[in-house]
Amino acid sequence: MKYPENITIIGGGGAIGYAFAQELRARHPVATIRVFSRALPQTEISGVSHQLIDYEDELSIQAAANLASADRPVDLVLVTTGILHEENLRPEKSLRELSYKNFERLFKVNTITPALIAKYFLPVLSRNKLSIFAALSARVGSVSDNQLGGWYAYRASKSALNMIIKSASIEVARKNPEAIVVGLHPGTVDSNLSKPFQHSGANSKLFTPSIAAIHLLRVLDSLSSDHTVKCFAWDGSETVSYTHIRAHETPEHRGLGGVG
Repeated sequence: MKYPENITIIGGGGAIGYAFAQELRARHPVATIRVFSRALPQTEISGVSHQLIDYEDELSIQAAANLASADRPVDLVLVTTGILHEENLRPEKSLRELSYKNFERLFKVNTITPALIAKYFLPVLSRNKLSIFAALSARVGSVSDNQLGGWYAYRASKSALNMIIKSASIEVARKNPEAIVVGLHPGTVDSNLSKPFQHSGANSKLFTPSIAAIHLLRVLDSLSSDHTVKCFAWDGSETVSYTHIRAHETPEHRGLGGVG
């Protein structure tokens, strides 16, 4: 995406969201850039409109979409919300550690919030040129790539997000063929989300937020409408393989209807 005029970043309070805003401001000095987050940053970025949002209030998400598209359709939407751990929430190592409360919390943040953002932002994407809706996912959300087990709730919440991206992209393709809907895997980024796991020995690469943003923007710049429905890693490789479903088919057509 070479010349976006109207950009929205949701999750600007996180390290990657803030880095996206900085990099996009430098690349596109005349573009309108709005950053939505739960709290205003200590240091606001010059030329960027910082706005508050309540991710647990659907009306707040709808209002954000209305504001973002008030003057013109949105060319680029980046959803950078997500959690892996909190004070009393850690990735599970075994089934014994599963918790209804933790599952609920992770799905609310990692799956439901991006889904509701898609509900309101996909309809306001530009239609007369290429537009992108991209949400941060994770390689550990890939079923085929799961070789280690564990991290049940986080893996499941990201896998569910990947399916939402898949379904939304099919629906959007019918109405807006120029729109791209994708997931992005940033790799391991030096942020609060990854900090407890950076020295586990499993991560061969640790990126600063600014480098992660540069990597992912390079991926987005390379996309065409043929790339919709996919999930890409920071290096451009595809991290989630989706079974092909024709755009006119519904789950019922494939024998995947409701269970009685």
